[in-house]
Amino acid sequence: MSMNRRQMLATSAAALALGGSLRPARAAGVSAGEIVVGTHLDLSGPAAAGMPALRNATELALAQANAQGGIHGRQVRLIVEDNGSQPQLAVRAVQKLIRSDEVFALLNPFGSGTNAATIGAAVEAGTVVFGPWAASAIMHQVAGGSPLLFTTVQNYNTTTERALNWALPEWGSQRVGVIYMEGPFGDLIRAGVTPALAAAGLSVTEEAAYRPGDIDFSSQVARMRAANVDTIIAATITRETVGVMAEIKRLGWDGVKVLTAIPGRSTVVARLGGADTEGLYGVGGWRLHGEDTTDTDAQAFIAAYREAYDAVPDENAANAYSYTNWFLNSLRAAGEDLTTDSFVEGARATAHNDFTTYSEQSFVENHAMPEMVSVDRIENGVWVPQTEPF
Repeated sequence: MSMNRRQMLATSAAALALGGSLRPARAAGVSAGEIVVGTHLDLSGPAAAGMPALRNATELALAQANAQGGIHGRQVRLIVEDNGSQPQLAVRAVQKLIRSDEVFALLNPFGSGTNAATIGAAVEAGTVVFGPWAASAIMHQVAGGSPLLFTTVQNYNTTTERALNWALPEWGSQRVGVIYMEGPFGDLIRAGVTPALAAAGLSVTEEAAYRPGDIDFSSQVARMRAANVDTIIAATITRETVGVMAEIKRLGWDGVKVLTAIPGRSTVVARLGGADTEGLYGVGGWRLHGEDTTDTDAQAFIAAYREAYDAVPDENAANAYSYTNWFLNSLRAAGEDLTTDSFVEGARATAHNDFTTYSEQSFVENHAMPEMVSVDRIENGVWVPQTEPF
């Protein structure tokens, strides 16, 4: 899916602002005793509620590795900056991380728009970008196919399409509406909706866009109801998913099915939304574990997280922990003479399988494969699988 002209111009301007006179630094942030990595998260914007989980779990995985002697004798140090889900703030954050802090890599940076504004210049500067929480296909497009970008988040278009290929005939959907965020994230969801509808002999009945940061979804839901849709595809993240469902429940609109894409299938959504999110469907891309899990590795993670942060981790924490450990294993595979070249070779040779994954994964063209999904539903405040992973 191509970015539209306005998005491309904004991204190019941001990249120029960030890139400036930077030159590739093949082993920036690497010294005899330390590897410096950075990240930028939404600590003050619309997704801020989910950010402590990402930050804490990333720090936990690094702390555990450091306690065991680090990576080839080097301690890994993390620097965190706020992007507020705003591209211009992300540009400033990444400028600092690359120019002042001289990080070796950006690890688990958050947001499709914020990463689209910064990834191109980051890889041009010789900085590894590992596991951006963003629309993976567009990130590779912005990075120009750079070998320094490794994506772990499932492609939103392919996973949405696969989930809808199951859901549309299962539900007997006839009139489908789409509520989507303006920008790369929403574009990719819609790129998955279109072929799935075509395969079912359908077309979009109604669409309604919203902007990042919007909190009122009354007009978008009103358009869906006026069009008498029976299914709504929600290209929404945390607060937006709750907002859409709250408006549907406020109207007493029964019978419509709502399917949120991968970012909205979050335990944070179920917790924040409460009764309003009951019955919401979501596209799942990883295993969920509650405190009652019988998986021993998940139990160990939950116990370590609770001890460190006096809180129970959600799946965002689990995924950040998982991606960070994949990054650490890639560093180990890179060997003692760490450069971006040796890291690329090590990451491409490192498979990954843990308590979060549906199957063993490896990087194919620098993207985590295979991509598998499930369709889940919130029942009594908990996401309950409606399908096996497929």
